[in-house]
Amino acid sequence: MNSQAPIDTDEAEPFPRRRTVAVDVGGVLVGGDAPVVVQSMTNTDTADADATVAQVAALARAGSEIVRITVDRDEAARAVPHIRDRLARLGVDVPLVGDFHYIGHKLLADHPACAEALAKYRINPGNVGFKDKKDRQFVAIVETAIRFDKTVRIGVNWGSLDQELLTRLMDENSASARPVSARAVMREAIIRSALLSAELAEETGLARERIILSAKVSNVQDLIAVYRDLSRRTDHALHLGLTEAGMGTKGVVASSAAMGILLQEGIGDTIRVSLTPEPGGDRTREVQVGQELLQTMGFRQFVPVVAACPGCGRTTSTVFQELAERIEGDLRRNMPVWRTRYPGVETLKVAVMGCIVNGPGESKHADIGISLPGTGETPAAPIFVDGKKVATLRGPNIAEDFEAMVQNYIERRFGVAAAPAAAAE
Repeated sequence: MNSQAPIDTDEAEPFPRRRTVAVDVGGVLVGGDAPVVVQSMTNTDTADADATVAQVAALARAGSEIVRITVDRDEAARAVPHIRDRLARLGVDVPLVGDFHYIGHKLLADHPACAEALAKYRINPGNVGFKDKKDRQFVAIVETAIRFDKTVRIGVNWGSLDQELLTRLMDENSASARPVSARAVMREAIIRSALLSAELAEETGLARERIILSAKVSNVQDLIAVYRDLSRRTDHALHLGLTEAGMGTKGVVASSAAMGILLQEGIGDTIRVSLTPEPGGDRTREVQVGQELLQTMGFRQFVPVVAACPGCGRTTSTVFQELAERIEGDLRRNMPVWRTRYPGVETLKVAVMGCIVNGPGESKHADIGISLPGTGETPAAPIFVDGKKVATLRGPNIAEDFEAMVQNYIERRFGVAAAPAAAAE
C-alpha cells in the first residue's frame, strides 16, 4: 500500500509572483505586474565613449533591457550625456544606470548633465561614505535623484558591507542569550542595511515608486536565504543577482541555481547574471543566460526554442549538432530585426533531431522539425510542420534546405501578410 499523498497533476506552475511596488526605470517597468526584466553592465572604461557606446548597443541588441555603466571619476561623468546622445542617434533607447561608489554625491553634484542623462543611480550603502559623512552623502545622492526625478537602486553587497552596522550586530549577537552563527548575522546585516537605507531615502523625500533594493552575495544558499527574508520584510521591487558568480559553466550554474529557486518562489523583479567573461569574451553572454533562465522556466519568451537531440551511439554523425547550432545561431542573430518584422516569432519551436527513436515524435510536437538519419538508417530526413509530415529531404544540402524551410515558415506564420489571415479565422 502506497501511503504517499497523491500528486496534484493539475498544476505545474511557479508560486504566484510576490506583489511589489512598480518602479519606472527610464520607461522600463520593474516590479508590480511587469515581467521580470533582464539587465546587464558594461566592463568598458566609461570615459572611453566609443567603447562604451559600442558595448551598450551590443548588450541592448542582445536583449538587455537596462544597462549599467561605471561612473567613477570626472572623465566618466562627463562622458555619460554624450554616450546617451550617441546611443539615441543609433536608435538604442535602453535606460542607463550609473554605478556610484565613494564619491557619487560629488560627481552628481559637479556634473548635472550626467545626473540628468542617467535613468537610475545605483548606491552601495557600504561605499557611500564613512562615519558621520555616510548619511549626509547618501542623502545628497537621494536629493539629486529627487531633483531629476530618477530611480535609485540601493544595492547592498556583502563584499563592501557597512562595517559599523555589522560590528554592532555582531556585538549584540555575542551578548544575546541565544546567539546565532556569524553567517546568520552577516545576512541580517545585509538585509538591515538595505531596509534602513530605503527608510532614510523615503524620509528624505524619495517616493517608494523610485526605489529598488538588492542584497547580493556570492554563495548560492546565502543568496536564497537573504532574499527570502528580505521579500518577507518589504514590498520594494527587488533586483536579483549572485555577485561574483564566476566564469564559464560555474557562473552559469551558480546563478541559475540561486535565481531559479527564488524566481520559482515568486521573488525577484529584475535579474542580472554576473558572469566573468573569458579574456576577449563576449559580454552579451550574460544577457543570453538571463534570458534563457527566464524562458526555460516559462516566465518569458525571448527567442524561438530549438529542441535538439543530445546524441548517443545511434548518432555518430555530427550533422544534427551542426544544424542545431546553425539554426539557433541564425534565430538569435536575427531576433533584433525579427521582433519588429515578425511579431510573435519568439514563440516558435524548432526541433532538430538525430535519429528515428525520438526524432519524429519531437518533430511533430514542434512547429517545424527535422528528423535526421541516425547510424545505419536510410539517408533521408522527414520534415514535420505543425505536427504533419510535409516533405523528406535527401542529399548533401539537407541543412541549407531545412534552413530555407524554417525561414519560409516564419514568413508565412508571423509575417505581416499573415496577420489579416489570422484575424479572419
